[in-house]
Amino acid sequence: MQHYLGCHQTENGRVFRVWAPHAQQVQLIGDMTDWREHPVPMSRNEKGVWEVTLPDTQASLGVYYKYLVTRASGQVIEKMDPYAIRFGERPDTAAQIYDVSPKEWQDGDWLTARRKRNMFSAPLNIYEVHAGSWQRHEDGRLYTFSDLTATLIPYVKSLGYTHIEFMPLMTHPLGMSWGYQLTGYFALEHTYGTPEEFQDFVEAAHLAGLGVIVDWVPGHFSQNDDALAYFDGTPTYEYQDGNRARNVGWQELNFDVSKPQVQSFLISSLKFWIDFYHIDGVRIDAVSNMLYLDYDQGPWTPNPDGSNTNHDGVEFFKKLTSVIKLAHPDVIMAAEEASSQIKITGMLEMGGLGFDFKWNMGWMNDVLRFYQMDPLYRGQHFSLLTFSFMYMMDENFILPFSHDEVVHGKKIPHA
Repeated sequence: MQHYLGCHQTENGRVFRVWAPHAQQVQLIGDMTDWREHPVPMSRNEKGVWEVTLPDTQASLGVYYKYLVTRASGQVIEKMDPYAIRFGERPDTAAQIYDVSPKEWQDGDWLTARRKRNMFSAPLNIYEVHAGSWQRHEDGRLYTFSDLTATLIPYVKSLGYTHIEFMPLMTHPLGMSWGYQLTGYFALEHTYGTPEEFQDFVEAAHLAGLGVIVDWVPGHFSQNDDALAYFDGTPTYEYQDGNRARNVGWQELNFDVSKPQVQSFLISSLKFWIDFYHIDGVRIDAVSNMLYLDYDQGPWTPNPDGSNTNHDGVEFFKKLTSVIKLAHPDVIMAAEEASSQIKITGMLEMGGLGFDFKWNMGWMNDVLRFYQMDPLYRGQHFSLLTFSFMYMMDENFILPFSHDEVVHGKKIPHA
């Protein structure tokens, strides 16, 4: 879908397409019109996709644009392009017409070796990092991926890690956050540099013998009104049922993964990051939020039989892992998930969801609890260290000390 929706070069100029099935009207605004409605109207097809083609003289590289959406209620609102690969620097939310030249990748040997490697028996030692705060320049400026190429890669390599894992790199509205409230699912966050810079970073990591894993958030998205939220004035990307749509604990909205259009949006997003950036794996955040209807803090709507399994989420993950593994069987698919009711890892034919690994959050919590104790009392609580042996063969686990708990004061204290 990323090759159809969004902004693309054609023989006749630049075509702009956006899915807004219940909008009364969608118009293009931007630099080319001094941010007034473009005189050439967008037309709507039977699938609810609005489209307009502009000559290259109007839609040239670097031009910023948005969609002016007349919602089903008649409200008129400016919206971001969900498929843009480049946005302006915060707080600007306009998409930019941006073409990335085809890269002549030099990591062929790495990719060949990756295809031959058995990910379940090869060493896997992951360094998790937030690109926006790992280091900064003396004047406070963020490191871009050009800076990180020169500093982060040799640092991680010197420590003996095999992979670098980044918290989400996609466009998000608040620089002080970890980046899990996404607004642009195809765009590299502007403050981290250009798409070309991240491509070069991944290539340099591969040449140094390091894999790159990226966090990805398909369960929920920012409720900012200029982004995906109620795009055409009706539940578009989110659930119709308000209890399912609202994520009370995180002040977010949940994707309605029962819709084919939403499935396509999300799967296209992940496949884009793998194809375009050559990443070696993905850590999918908050999987439990997509598997259980009562995961959130607020009210929830049970299934007709009273159960709490989100069958839409289960089927989505089966489709997601099937599509990705068919195209890239050697790319790591890892799920952050802490329950035991649904088998996460393993082939679909064996009852799993198709993931390669599961983040063992229980192990992390138990170990951190143990080392937070006064040494005088640890002798009575060795079960915290041994309990994971009761279930260690149930899934393919990764044992993390990840950001979720460590930053909230549960770090292992210095002796």
